Amino acid sequence: MRSKFFKHIIFMFGIFICMLDTTIMNVSLPSIASDFHTGLDSLSWALNIYTILFASLTIPLTKLSERFGEYKFYIIGLFLFGIGSLLSGISNVTELLLLSRAIQSIGAAIVFPLSMTLGIKIVGDGDRTGVIASLGVTQGLAAALGPVIGGIITNYLSWRWIFFVNIPIVLFILILGLLLFNFKDEKKNKANFDLFGSLLIITFLFSLTLGLINGRTWGWYSYKILITFVISIISFMLFIFTEIKQKDPMIPMNLFKNRQFVGAALVILISNLFLVAVTVILPTYYSNIENYDSLKSSMMLVPITLMIFVTAPLSGFALKKIGARLLISIGFIFMIIGYYGFSNNGLDSVKLAIIFGCLMGIGYGIITGPITIIAASDFNGSLLNSSQSVAGVLRQFGSVLAVSIFVTFLYINLNNAQNESLKYSNESIYNIQAPSNIKNKIISETDKSIKNRNTKNVKKVNTGIVQMDNSINKQLDKIKNVSKYNYSLAFKELYKKALPFMIITILSVFLFKKKSVDRK
Repeated sequence: MRSKFFKHIIFMFGIFICMLDTTIMNVSLPSIASDFHTGLDSLSWALNIYTILFASLTIPLTKLSERFGEYKFYIIGLFLFGIGSLLSGISNVTELLLLSRAIQSIGAAIVFPLSMTLGIKIVGDGDRTGVIASLGVTQGLAAALGPVIGGIITNYLSWRWIFFVNIPIVLFILILGLLLFNFKDEKKNKANFDLFGSLLIITFLFSLTLGLINGRTWGWYSYKILITFVISIISFMLFIFTEIKQKDPMIPMNLFKNRQFVGAALVILISNLFLVAVTVILPTYYSNIENYDSLKSSMMLVPITLMIFVTAPLSGFALKKIGARLLISIGFIFMIIGYYGFSNNGLDSVKLAIIFGCLMGIGYGIITGPITIIAASDFNGSLLNSSQSVAGVLRQFGSVLAVSIFVTFLYINLNNAQNESLKYSNESIYNIQAPSNIKNKIISETDKSIKNRNTKNVKKVNTGIVQMDNSINKQLDKIKNVSKYNYSLAFKELYKKALPFMIITILSVFLFKKKSVDRK
């Protein structure tokens, strides 16, 4: 009994560090860029490489672990993750950081899915609800906590500690694992490894993730993006064609004959998409528009993470009594209310942001608890491994889609807001009764502040002529208010346009049975 408890602790920590590192680095990028004397565009690949390789390698590496031993692979994955974390922390050039993050992501692609499957196997054929619920909560909580922990560490220690913090956790897990895991008698699947299918799924996931992540920077209609999407479509079609005929497929197609799993997979993708759209965009608003520092901006996510922590375990245990359809519908309704709030006045005050952030966290918590249970409830053995690999990839894709869609439209909205603000500013200043040289200087300074989205830096004019100064400064106050309104509207419009899609997604609950699922 004690052995099972400590194994469960191992797998919870394994999930935590893997998911934490998908988001913990975001708020630290400016500090790293400053130390490396490089631009954020090139440094953003340190984020992208982790996501791309994590998503691409999860399924093949899980299959390899079945063949050579899951416990052995788990230890190898932890070792790679730890080495990658150490090298990332001591990096002093972008190239070494990219390589280190790549090593980290390979480790995460092993540790994350195996933490789920090995954690579930602890209870055998017993009631899995408690184990799966706790592992599922850890996933959502770690990803949401990433920016908060990253902001705190970067502010009080150094960006290097966002990587160093992993090392004692990895060492703790490694020691426990080496003491508790039975390496000699673990079962191995001697089925042939589907090498061609593995190459196809890696090509599909790598090219698709690469295209989604770089669509905005490369241009959605650029030849690079078109090539990546064509490659992803062709490789996906070939993968499906070969897997149907394959005796030992990379992903058993039987998974998708299970309506419960298809529903769970869809909800995992959608719920993570809409959650990440808030956890990524919200700190951006407070840092760029309200001019909060990185710590204060990241702390605005605390209400969301706190509510996930509270509601996710409860909803997992409520699944039997309430049923998947009703429970997940309630979760989506809470998230929709949160989005509706942010699309109206939720960004106008900290109090309202906390309220609607809490509603978002409650909604996601209600969803993530039961959905993790449903995704694993009908499977054992190889099918269980495959179900958790697919679920893990879909979580990553939800995050990637959120960033690619919402950040793309955010930049479009911000450009429109900037143009509207510049037009209003220039027209207003042009109509002021003042000498041309004074007006030109004011226009130059004001335009610079608007383009930097920091109108608070616009200085009051003091020419010595009281009446003219009062007139100019009164107009400058109006320009500040209009500019801030336009930029705020750019963020609000994102959530307003997402609302119809969120409402439609509730229909996905009809894939679930009317009553709660039967679990083995």
